[in-house]
Amino acid sequence: MHQARRSQPSGGSRSGSDPTGANTEQSGVDSERRPYPVTGTWERYSFQVGNVLFLMMGDRNDGGPPIGRGPRGGGYPAGAVTLETFDWWVEMVEANQDKIVVSAHHHMLKETTVASGEWEGVDNGYHGRFEDGAPIGASFLYFVGGEPDSGRFEGYLNEHPGAIDLWLGGHNHTNPDDTRGGRSHIETKWGVTFINVSPLAQYHAATHGIPMSRALTFSEGSDSLNVRCYLHTSQYATQGWYPPVERNVRLRMDFIS
Repeated sequence: MHQARRSQPSGGSRSGSDPTGANTEQSGVDSERRPYPVTGTWERYSFQVGNVLFLMMGDRNDGGPPIGRGPRGGGYPAGAVTLETFDWWVEMVEANQDKIVVSAHHHMLKETTVASGEWEGVDNGYHGRFEDGAPIGASFLYFVGGEPDSGRFEGYLNEHPGAIDLWLGGHNHTNPDDTRGGRSHIETKWGVTFINVSPLAQYHAATHGIPMSRALTFSEGSDSLNVRCYLHTSQYATQGWYPPVERNVRLRMDFIS
């Protein structure tokens, strides 16, 4: 998810900003080595593993404020996708209801997981407060097609509950037990399981830098998905797997490899 946020509309020329391998010489990403080929561009692409379809969406921060980087090298916290990406997502979701559908974006959707509500990202120190960068939506996918707080994804899922199985994001940096806003890292809404899978960086967020990852285990012939949390340092708890937040979530159908 963090890789997608750094991507550029040209396809990327810096190492780590080329998720589809369009510029192998510059990025080192070689699509020939992928076990599962990708279809699409850096901004929106998909790949399939067995009967699991992954829909990957890059965060657009290449324009000017309040969405883009402007004079700030690090960009603004509020998430953004183009209208074309949203339309692609809807088309892919509706055309693949016979599969387990996993959506992934740098951000979570509004009011789904920890600190993903209005103002929660800045009022509680998860992100910097930049008045020209839509601080109200600093901790969720706020812009769709340039429209602030459009609610397009949320509205679609509300009208089509259970249309996808999982939404993965990793924007908010915090500890594994955080429940800011009354929401944990793993929550179910509109028949969808939302998982704030990381952060990996220890120092990106000064007050919430707990490096961790999530391991998602699909079991052959089962509709149960195991989600475990791994702590990469011992600053919060002993480095290693963190059992208190392990969860089993239900998929819409059995996994078939």
